[in-house]
Amino acid sequence: MDRSFDELEAIVRNRICSVCTERTTEGQCDLESPSSCALFRLFPQVVQAIQSVDSNDIHQYIEAIRRNVCSVCQEQARDGSCEVRQQVQCALDAYLLLVVDAIEEATGRTFDKTGIRPLPAGSAARPGPQIRL
Repeated sequence: MDRSFDELEAIVRNRICSVCTERTTEGQCDLESPSSCALFRLFPQVVQAIQSVDSNDIHQYIEAIRRNVCSVCQEQARDGSCEVRQQVQCALDAYLLLVVDAIEEATGRTFDKTGIRPLPAGSAARPGPQIRL
């Protein structure tokens, strides 16, 4: 199913922003600069990275995100480290499982989450505080 970036962004915003820890009690984004959210600032690259993977292994999605999104993000250091990611302040990283699921579902693909094993602390794609693997 072909969807535009705008349609996919609306679907992802609906799914992610409602559980994001950076929202106000009214449900609005509480980031000082909402445009700084890596998930939406780099959304076309996020979609392309996710669509480049055909797997039920979340680690392959993480690799695609690191290679195609984090590598062009202004927050990532040259050595590949990212303080924002380490402090769990990157919405893309914190909610990656939900983002993958939303995009795959919206484009008619399925992402089987039954075999997902928890990632070690400090690694990528830890779900937000309301969702636990």
